[in-house]
Amino acid sequence: MSYECLLAGLPDLHADMESPMTEQALLVQLDESLTAYDKEHLALLRMRSDDPLIDEIVERYRDNLMDQPSWWDDACRVLSEEDLRTQILYEYGMAKGCPFVRKWFEYNQDMNNVMAATICRKHGMPVEKAIVGDNEVALILRKNLPNKDFGLGGVLDMLPEIMSVVETTNLMEREKKMDALRFIWLEEQTRFVYFQRENVLAYWLELQMLNRWSMLTVDKGEQVFREIVAEMRSGISFDE
Repeated sequence: MSYECLLAGLPDLHADMESPMTEQALLVQLDESLTAYDKEHLALLRMRSDDPLIDEIVERYRDNLMDQPSWWDDACRVLSEEDLRTQILYEYGMAKGCPFVRKWFEYNQDMNNVMAATICRKHGMPVEKAIVGDNEVALILRKNLPNKDFGLGGVLDMLPEIMSVVETTNLMEREKKMDALRFIWLEEQTRFVYFQRENVLAYWLELQMLNRWSMLTVDKGEQVFREIVAEMRSGISFDE
């Protein structure tokens, strides 16, 4: 289905701009325009690791050996509860989503895993407790921590840019740089796609990022910032 009318009526978004509308305002328009199938994928993108569905999956894996994925025992042994739930969220998104949504979940998992591995190497921390998932990038990171590029040369796009973000000491600036990379990724994924599901979902993700930063006003203070960072930094649970 083409969403030409919907997208033509929305303001352009750029990584360095103020959010032109609230998420709720966009959700109203999307609810009126999207098909039921596309709404399911929007719901996937809105899901967080504290979603009740993740609770159900955790309980099912713990109670039923037959349902447990191959990575379950190792993940339970080394990951925090928060990171375990994050891994389940990524796995669920990559299993249930359309190709665009699957790629988004995997890209965020890969980005956060590279960030985590870079921090582990810099501070001499055990990488096993920081890497989530069992895709190619996760497996390589666990085995090649000493390698300058972790053995990921040619495997992961924008690897140098992701690794360089860790050198940014200011937390807010670091998170903004990560979102800038996400904007670039979204633009690349939709460069030759016009007025389709992918364009709508990418628009939602971009607006969501802009709205997160619009909340970070001085009067909201450090507490609000750290809460948002905790939500954004799925896959990394280091105490700054």
